[in-house]
Amino acid sequence: MTPSTARRLSLVPAPPRPSPFVPSVDAFERIVDEFQRRLYGFALRMTGSREDAEEIVQDAFVRAFRALGKMSDQQRTELRLQPWLYTIALNVTRNRLRGRRPSNVALDALSDPEALLNSAQEGPEQPEAIVTRAADMVLVEQALLRLPMHLRAAATLRFIEGRSHPEIAEILDQPIGTVKSHVHRAVRILRRILGPQLGRMTATREDREDDRAVF
Repeated sequence: MTPSTARRLSLVPAPPRPSPFVPSVDAFERIVDEFQRRLYGFALRMTGSREDAEEIVQDAFVRAFRALGKMSDQQRTELRLQPWLYTIALNVTRNRLRGRRPSNVALDALSDPEALLNSAQEGPEQPEAIVTRAADMVLVEQALLRLPMHLRAAATLRFIEGRSHPEIAEILDQPIGTVKSHVHRAVRILRRILGPQLGRMTATREDREDDRAVF
C-alpha cells in the first residue's frame, strides 16, 4: 500500500455505530417480542402454573407500559430494561401468590417440556440428552416449588435463568451478600429434597460441563 493510498483510506469515515435501544411506549411491541418468552418461563418456574404464569406476564407488561409512559427521556435512556422487567414480574408473582398455601400451587406446568427446557444450550443435542435433561428439569422444578418464595426466586434466577449474583441482587433489590446466602440455603434444601436423584443428575451434568450445576 502506497502512502497516498493509506492517506485516502484514512479519510474514509467509519460506518456509524447503531444507536443503543432506548425502551419506549412506541417500541413496546419490540420489548414484548424479546422478553415475553423469558418472563413466562420465569413466572412458570416460580408458580408451577401455566395459567398463573400467563396472567403474571400480561400484568407485568401492562405495568411496564404504564411506567414507561411516565418516564422522562433520561430515565428511559438509563433504564436497565431486562432486570427492570424481571423485577416487575417478580413483584406481580409475589402479590399473586401471597397467602397461598404451597400445596395449592399447581404443578401442571411440569408437563410442558418446551417451557422447562433451558433455551441457553448451545449446539444441537441428541434426543436422549433432551429427554434426560427434561426429566431432570422436572425434578428440579418440583423441588424449587417447595422452597420459600425468597429462596425460590434466588435459586431460579441463579440456576435456571443463569443470572450472576450482581444481576440477581439488582432484580431482587438486595445486597449481594444476601443473595449469596439465599442461594446457598436454597442449594442445601434442594440437596435434601432431591436426595437419591442427585447422583445421577450430577453425573449427567458433568458430561455437559455446566459450571452452574452446583447441586
